[in-house]
Amino acid sequence: MSPVFPMLTVLSMFYYMCLRRRARTATRGEMNSQRAIESNTRALPINVEIVQYAKEVLDFSSHYGSENSMSYTMWNLAGIPNVYPSSGDFTQTAVFRTYGTWWDRCPSARLPFKRTPPTFCSQDYVELAFEEPVYPTAVHILETYHPGAVVRILACSANPYSQNPPAEVRLLQASRSTVRWEILWSEAPTKVNGPQARQFTPCIKQINFPTNLIRLEVNSSLLDYYTELDAVVLHGVKERPVLSLKASMIDMNDIDEDEDEEKYGCGMDILNKQFSVVTLREWPTNGYFDKLPYELIQLILSHLTVPDLCRLAQTCKLLYQHCCDPLQYIHLSLQPYWARINDTSLEYLQSRCTLIQWLNLSWTGNRGAISVSGFSRFLKVCGSELVRLELSCGHFLNETCLEVITEMCPNLQELNLSSCDKIPPQAFNHIAKVGSLKRLILYRTKVEQTALLSILNFCSELQHLSLGSCVMIEDYDLIASMMGAKCKKLRSLDLWRCKNITENGIAELASGCQLLEELDLGWCPTLQSSTGCFTNLARKLPNLQKLFLTANRSVCDTDIEELAASCTRLRQLDILGTRMVSPASLRKLLESCKDLSLLDVSFCSQIDNRVVLELNANFPNVFIKKSFTQ
Repeated sequence: MSPVFPMLTVLSMFYYMCLRRRARTATRGEMNSQRAIESNTRALPINVEIVQYAKEVLDFSSHYGSENSMSYTMWNLAGIPNVYPSSGDFTQTAVFRTYGTWWDRCPSARLPFKRTPPTFCSQDYVELAFEEPVYPTAVHILETYHPGAVVRILACSANPYSQNPPAEVRLLQASRSTVRWEILWSEAPTKVNGPQARQFTPCIKQINFPTNLIRLEVNSSLLDYYTELDAVVLHGVKERPVLSLKASMIDMNDIDEDEDEEKYGCGMDILNKQFSVVTLREWPTNGYFDKLPYELIQLILSHLTVPDLCRLAQTCKLLYQHCCDPLQYIHLSLQPYWARINDTSLEYLQSRCTLIQWLNLSWTGNRGAISVSGFSRFLKVCGSELVRLELSCGHFLNETCLEVITEMCPNLQELNLSSCDKIPPQAFNHIAKVGSLKRLILYRTKVEQTALLSILNFCSELQHLSLGSCVMIEDYDLIASMMGAKCKKLRSLDLWRCKNITENGIAELASGCQLLEELDLGWCPTLQSSTGCFTNLARKLPNLQKLFLTANRSVCDTDIEELAASCTRLRQLDILGTRMVSPASLRKLLESCKDLSLLDVSFCSQIDNRVVLELNANFPNVFIKKSFTQ
């Protein structure tokens, strides 16, 4: 055969793919025709660039600060810079709750979900609204301390300030039946040398809709200390940029646009197509797959991500059967695909998730993507075997959802409602019905005292409890007393920023919960060392591995020496901000606690840089943190 014929065949297939792509929908065809017209037109310099700072912080997953102040909170990202170009630890910046891998090394650390795609590494996020919708040309992030945490920047088609979106956005929403998120930039975590301030300006992708809603996602695992963000600047133009003559008549991105969306997880309709039942061709044999044991094929498939599993299901009936086997969905994390999970996705997954035990729906369902009825239908079919349910930042959740969880998930042992701040206070009473709970995360929720007392009374199997930044609890002493009486198996407790616990509550807690290995009392201003609460704590809790006494000005040498004598298993200690601890007591602690790996002495007035250098030289296995302000 002449070599010309294969070449013609390839060209014909390429031409067919282009025509097929352009004929999919009228909307898509119009956009592509517009591209072709624009490619013959040189861009005109009439589009003035708009520069704007964030007007408002709409949503975030965590922050270091309090719910009732501005210090170290995400709300500091709104408006002009407060600190930049200065470097250092400033209260006027936005700071996330964690850094490094220290929280993953604690007794409260949770096992990771398998099948997480390597392109998804986000740990926290913040969403910012700007005044004017624009086509982004640049995003500047002003980082003032330990930069390098930002790993993804996304733009949303929804305008938080308008009920009438532009024509381009209406077309997108009509074709996708949902809000669209587009990734402007994405990269794996990188370690930046030095904590100094910088302006981070990555090269962003051009999008085909205007936006005034930008989302930053961060991963702080490589950082030596808390990252601090001061402001975000959005550059853009009001009219869609016109392509220059250098653009190709046929946009090559049209050919693999779906694949690009699948890779980055922002095309919601694509995943739904993959979930749906497809027509499969009947083959006479399945080749070597017919010779493999069923269990071996299942094992091979268990290493695929969810989108890959859905793609493979469309190849033949044998692999469709394997890919839809409920055993493939025992552990399922949909968090990496938060931008494209909706009611339709959950409906398609129902038949595959009848045996599911671990489910991660964190970050999903917001802005109407998941409805209360859609979530309820899914749990009614798939909730009977659930042991672990992650729902962090699920703003669609309400009292009905909690009621369905407690009724449909009788075997539930772990429930994460972190930053679900839309759940009304009275709804938390339903959690008391799940007596098998071993882990409960209520960080930044509106749980109130009566509901929490009921939970503690009926959930006596609790081992891990997070009540950080729960501002509606009036009497933490009463809560601590109930824990001491009912939660004898408690191993980790987070009371970060609880405002009213006293030495009485600490005494009840230490007497009743003697298995505690991790205790966070950071920013609890009502605890005073002079009452003996910290020395009593050290004597009663010899198994402590992590103790945070952050920003308690009264911690003194006596407390440190008692920790050295009684808590020899200690691995992490945070005494940031105390004026009363001397270098001598720290040396005793370091000599006694051989496993100590993290010691934060930031803003400890008696511990200067010279002392830190000396201690680092004598105890090289301990990471001693000493923050600074320029």
